Amino acid sequence: MIELDRIGFNWPEGPAVFKDLSLRVETGEKLVVLGANGCGKTTLLKLLNGLLFATSGDYRYRGDPVTRQLVRSGPWANRFRREMVLLFQHPEAMLFNPTVADEIGYGPRQLGIPDSDKLIQEWAGRLGLQPLLEKAPYSLSGGEKKKVALAALLVLEPACLLLDEPIANLDPRSSGWVVDYLLATEATVIITTHNLSMAAELGERCLIMDERGTLCFDGPVKQALADMELLQQANLVHRHQHRHGAISHSHPHVHDWE
Repeated sequence: MIELDRIGFNWPEGPAVFKDLSLRVETGEKLVVLGANGCGKTTLLKLLNGLLFATSGDYRYRGDPVTRQLVRSGPWANRFRREMVLLFQHPEAMLFNPTVADEIGYGPRQLGIPDSDKLIQEWAGRLGLQPLLEKAPYSLSGGEKKKVALAALLVLEPACLLLDEPIANLDPRSSGWVVDYLLATEATVIITTHNLSMAAELGERCLIMDERGTLCFDGPVKQALADMELLQQANLVHRHQHRHGAISHSHPHVHDWE
């Protein structure tokens, strides 16, 4: 479904974020991407979504090269935008309509999907947003904004979900709903997260990127989480001293943060 072949990316006048990154994701896979802040996780999702474009290498979606020209407009672009959706870590960047109902219905209406009003009610109900449908998105809490942004994507029934820290700022009930949905969906899912304790719940396969943007692990998520040396090298866990009376010792620590 997704093929990256020796992808390179760098910002203008900046160092390389990726160099020779190769990756293949099959239809229906659940993939968790782990890495410290600044390693390129969000940049990778934006490349996959066609918001950024590689400076070298080849990116193909369903066998077609993903280029600036193809994603700009036309039937291929419409299909790609419906099938490949991205949830930003900070949902404020995604919300611009006057009401929650308009936000959820924006994608279906732009893409000509029928029964948009019915779809709005369905997804508002699934995510507990019905009491908020006439409210302005900017007036909502951080967790409510994230649920609105998520509903606005899921209403499209995408083939591939790109989720940047999807459970950050969500209450426990909403976090549980998201995890249950991701386990049940047949869509391909690629998730970035700092939350190591949730990583095993979110996918079966894991990528770990080091602080230079190099892919240093690609394999089963449980194997990755059991390798403390690997996690330390990627700056995902840390080691510090503990003192118990007159005795001190050091061991790795996992502190999840959003």
